Amino acid sequence: MSVSTPAAPAAVKDHDFDQTPAVPVAGPKKRNFKKYGWGSLAFFLALLWAFPIYWMVNSSFLTTRQIQGKTPQFIATDGTIENFKSAFADGSLVQAFKISLGVTGLTLLVALVFAFLAAIAVSRFRFRGRKSFIVTILIVQMIPAEGMFIAQYKMLDGWNLVNSIFGLTIVYIATILPFTIWMLRGFVAGIPADLEEAAMVDGLSRTGAFFRITFPLLAPGLVAAGVYGFLQAWNEYTLALVVMSDPGMRTVPLWLQGVSEQATKATDWGMVMASSTVIAIPVIVFFLFVQNKMTSGLVAGAVKG
Repeated sequence: MSVSTPAAPAAVKDHDFDQTPAVPVAGPKKRNFKKYGWGSLAFFLALLWAFPIYWMVNSSFLTTRQIQGKTPQFIATDGTIENFKSAFADGSLVQAFKISLGVTGLTLLVALVFAFLAAIAVSRFRFRGRKSFIVTILIVQMIPAEGMFIAQYKMLDGWNLVNSIFGLTIVYIATILPFTIWMLRGFVAGIPADLEEAAMVDGLSRTGAFFRITFPLLAPGLVAAGVYGFLQAWNEYTLALVVMSDPGMRTVPLWLQGVSEQATKATDWGMVMASSTVIAIPVIVFFLFVQNKMTSGLVAGAVKG
């Protein structure tokens, strides 16, 4: 009796079990289009952002008649430096520069020191009233600056600090300090305390571990807070208008406003543009000096740690 042998199953191919739908892969043309498309958009937005600055610098080399002419001159082919000479003619701009640099430097130094210590205390220590202190910082930020003008002026007048660099510095510090503390608190809280504890296990003191491990990691935060404080103090106008009522004690924003108001017939826009260009130079130089530290500070601190 013959026994039939079952037929061998047909060979099963691997693709019979693979039921995953194929995912279309973007070709090189599509990837390049997205890359260059976003790059072109970013370049266009950068041009829009930079055009007012270019127009200010370009207009500083034009006469008022050329600036107010019907045909705009995008390139100062017949440029003149008379506008810059007029800005420095009576020496008032130099005096305003000295006052602004003094107020901004003192404000930046004191605000960073106090904000740094306060951020360390709030982030590293647990004490009674810690949460209330943090909430108070936010509440102070919400108070409109205009609502404090009368109280601030009376306070400075009682201390004989009206029309003085120290008086304006005190007001600026009170204005900048809350946000600076909040900004540095985020940087300090982002650095693990275990790094300091590990350094203390290796033989460092608490102070040594902080300054050799944590402090270098705080460089980006200090630079960012410094940039914020510098811009706020250098460009501030309303508080300076209240405190510095003496024409001889004006900051650069007040001086620039005074130049526009002193015009009898028409505003000398050429001198205004030249003065604005000169006033913007310290901000540009300061930012160029610290921009690399804003990105490399964290990496340098991590390597040192």
